[in-house]
Amino acid sequence: MSEESCRADVWLWRARFFRTRSMAARFVEEGRVRFTRSGTEGRLDKPSRALKLGDDLVFALSGRLIAVRVQAFGERRGSAAEARALYAALDTLE
Repeated sequence: MSEESCRADVWLWRARFFRTRSMAARFVEEGRVRFTRSGTEGRLDKPSRALKLGDDLVFALSGRLIAVRVQAFGERRGSAAEARALYAALDTLE
């Protein structure tokens, strides 16, 4: 993977949406994450799918609809503050 992209499961784990990378991978495999890139919508179908800066992700987690834009990839799974710097929340209709 290049520095311009990051695996979907790794990013979701680093952004602290999931406690483990395997949980994030299973969530993606189940087709539960929608993404938008350059106006094109689709579903993430494989954990190895590359995310790029500016991608929008939408998924339901613990009864909440989460919509975020990928802002950074991070080097590791850090603190909650570091995780929040990886994305920007998008306005959604709940």
